[in-house]
Amino acid sequence: MAAEVASNGQDVSRLEKLMLENARKSKSIYANTPTEQGRKRLKLDPGLASSEDPDITKTSLSLRLHAEYDHLQTLPEVIAKKLPAAGARKKKPKAAAPEEAPSKSEEHARKLIEGIPASKNAAANSNALVLSKKPSGAAGTANPNAQRNESPSLSLTRRSDNMLMQSKPDWHPPWKLQRVISGHLGWVRALAVEPNNKWFASGAGDRTIKIWDLASGQLKLTLTGHISTVRGLAVSPRHPYMFSCGEDKMVKCWDLETNKVIRHYHGHLSGVYTLKLHPTLDVLITGGRDGVARVWDMRTRSNVHVLSGHTGTVSDLVCQEADPQVITGSLDSTVRMWDLAAGKTMGVLTHHKKGVRALTTHPSEFTFATGSTGSIKQWKCPEGAFMQNFEGHNAIINTLSVNDQNVLFSGGDNGSMSFWDWKSGHRFQALDTTAQPGSLDAESGIMSSIFDQSGSRLICGEADKTIKIWKEDPNATPDTHPLEWKPTLASRKF
Repeated sequence: MAAEVASNGQDVSRLEKLMLENARKSKSIYANTPTEQGRKRLKLDPGLASSEDPDITKTSLSLRLHAEYDHLQTLPEVIAKKLPAAGARKKKPKAAAPEEAPSKSEEHARKLIEGIPASKNAAANSNALVLSKKPSGAAGTANPNAQRNESPSLSLTRRSDNMLMQSKPDWHPPWKLQRVISGHLGWVRALAVEPNNKWFASGAGDRTIKIWDLASGQLKLTLTGHISTVRGLAVSPRHPYMFSCGEDKMVKCWDLETNKVIRHYHGHLSGVYTLKLHPTLDVLITGGRDGVARVWDMRTRSNVHVLSGHTGTVSDLVCQEADPQVITGSLDSTVRMWDLAAGKTMGVLTHHKKGVRALTTHPSEFTFATGSTGSIKQWKCPEGAFMQNFEGHNAIINTLSVNDQNVLFSGGDNGSMSFWDWKSGHRFQALDTTAQPGSLDAESGIMSSIFDQSGSRLICGEADKTIKIWKEDPNATPDTHPLEWKPTLASRKF
């Protein structure tokens, strides 16, 4: 019996040696084979792979890595050529923070797997995609000019918070009511200030045009001739003319020396809602309910262009010297910029969701603003690039005006008023107008507005048939009325 046990023990030891030799031979033959047939042919015994012999464990892990990840160890040549080789920089790495020591099992696994370096610095010559961080400065580097010669990084960097923050708004004194002028018998829908800043004109639903002294508010003249609501007024800076338009489809030219109509401009098929004069050319631009803007020669009364493209009422337009010379806003919720020479559209702004009822251009900057229901947006000329939103005035915006002190005024259909800083979009004052005693609450809407030539007075035409003049508070200081502003992230776009 003893002899049999001894022989069995020798047989077992011989089998173990044969299995070890077989495993080593298998590794040398099949470990680096790239073919699927070789990988399928090689199958380790589970009992052998789980052995505590380090050679066998190492062999099994190496075979598994070669079999499963051999085709992923290097990038394809097409991709490798496009990527800059990581590790091209020869800078000395900064001293890294001390890392936690790996556990025994992690260290054992790291030693067993071939091709994985024991430290991060050993992977500098690999083709792996790494996150590269630019040095904060020249300090700590051997060559300060080395950063200029580096290849551009492919890593994505997050924008700093300073780029996302709003700029601090300028301080503006609050505006207060100075004078209330009564005299019209209908909604005051149009306003115009004379270039010398001595008087202003107003047109209303009572079909009359009234001339008022700007300093005293006294009525100087009443002009009659329209047979429906007067919707637009403009005073020429180069001629003794005033132009008016109304819902009666009429566009009239008034001679201010004789106070009579000397020209009519016929062509609109429906009510004319807005009217502007070109600042340098002798042309007149009108827009109305027929969905087109018409360009008129002031003297010959000929219709030079018909700017068609809107599918709704042209509610407001502005005119300026440089392209786009004409910008129109419509109730089809679009804003169009026009090439006046060709009579064609230069661009269409479709950012508004509701009808655009108000437009205004800055007197000294090449920018303009548009207003619709609950939305006021600022744009940059000539391409119409979006700049920012003026958020907070939740009403139907009927009128917009801006002066050269960067104060933007917006008037709502419900009587709400907002004053904004033009550059930052900050609303520094918000209030509601007071309706005239005896009028309905529904008649508290602000229909029109304009700043005088100095920008120090704001004239508003309202639905309670009055004209209100607002002025900056002369006694206000940054101490008595501090700027209530908190920096936030940049406003949402569109």
